Amino acid sequence: MPGNTFGKIFRMTTWGESHGKGVGAVIDGCPPGLELTEEDIQFMLDKRRPGKSAASTGRKEPDMAKIMSGTFEGKTTGTPIMIMVKNKDARSDDYQKYSDIFRPGHGDITYHAKYGIRDWRGGGRASARETVGRVAAGAVAGKLLKVQNTVVTAYTIELGGIRAKERNLGIIGQNMFYCPDSHAAKKMEGRVIAVKKDGDSIGGIVEIMASGVPKGLGEPVFNKLDADLAAALMSIGAVKGVEIGSGFKAAGLKGSENNDSISEEGFDTNNAGGILAGISNGDRIIIRVAVKPIPSIRVEQNTIDTSGNKQTISVKGRHDVSAIPRINVVCEAMVNLVLTDHLLRQRAINLFDGMRIP
Repeated sequence: MPGNTFGKIFRMTTWGESHGKGVGAVIDGCPPGLELTEEDIQFMLDKRRPGKSAASTGRKEPDMAKIMSGTFEGKTTGTPIMIMVKNKDARSDDYQKYSDIFRPGHGDITYHAKYGIRDWRGGGRASARETVGRVAAGAVAGKLLKVQNTVVTAYTIELGGIRAKERNLGIIGQNMFYCPDSHAAKKMEGRVIAVKKDGDSIGGIVEIMASGVPKGLGEPVFNKLDADLAAALMSIGAVKGVEIGSGFKAAGLKGSENNDSISEEGFDTNNAGGILAGISNGDRIIIRVAVKPIPSIRVEQNTIDTSGNKQTISVKGRHDVSAIPRINVVCEAMVNLVLTDHLLRQRAINLFDGMRIP
């Protein structure tokens, strides 16, 4: 089955290519009666829009969302919601010289192996531009979560080897990297400028926190909440690793250190990251994702062409130095989608609002 659709009850299908006529999403399973306007979607799209930080591409896309179906008089109708964003600043000719060459770190060689044909204009579906549809759908999911008083926030804790030492979430909107440490944010900016001058790129780590998540979300075995969150975040092209709670640190701890003691007030610590046995425990969900460096760099690299001949390549054009900070809102969107889907699943089995039938 083609992998362009995500979710069980709240389902999202993304469509479009980097240099096609546009990109977007179709959402099925959204309950009726939810207040939804294009401004709600635009708020999140603006956070992803290129050209807002030193790490960003020079491509200037307004990314204006248009709701094509599924709403009436400002509310959802329960029918499929289609959201479209037109591509305005595509320069396909910039990629003509790479049409027969596989760019290292990109999906060129694997798409060619799978389909025998590929859209070489910016990477087609493999481009990060595909995430516009995810963010648009994630904005709708986020509106549903607000009804539950659930809020998802993503912020940068590492970029180019510079690590945030503080977690002051009140300042993440005050710097271009959405970093909770102002001192680290300034260092990150200097690092990005230096790497950009060298024609290279850098990676980093984004932390996502979901607060106000109700207890009981997640399935017991194959659709555990943490498993679905990991799958959702790993589906983002630049993400190469996911950890929840204490994550890989847990491997070096004793059980007495990693277990979260329980008191009358709740959990004393949160090494579980808000999830136990694949089900939310009511605590904050804490996730971290490892973001790889952007593969399009001016540094010369070895590769081959579609005939198998050796080539060298230096990728020039309008490219990000890092997927951070634009990827942060994509992470928020994917977590929104998972939590909303599981919230609706839970409502389906909890028909009587928590009352158990004998």
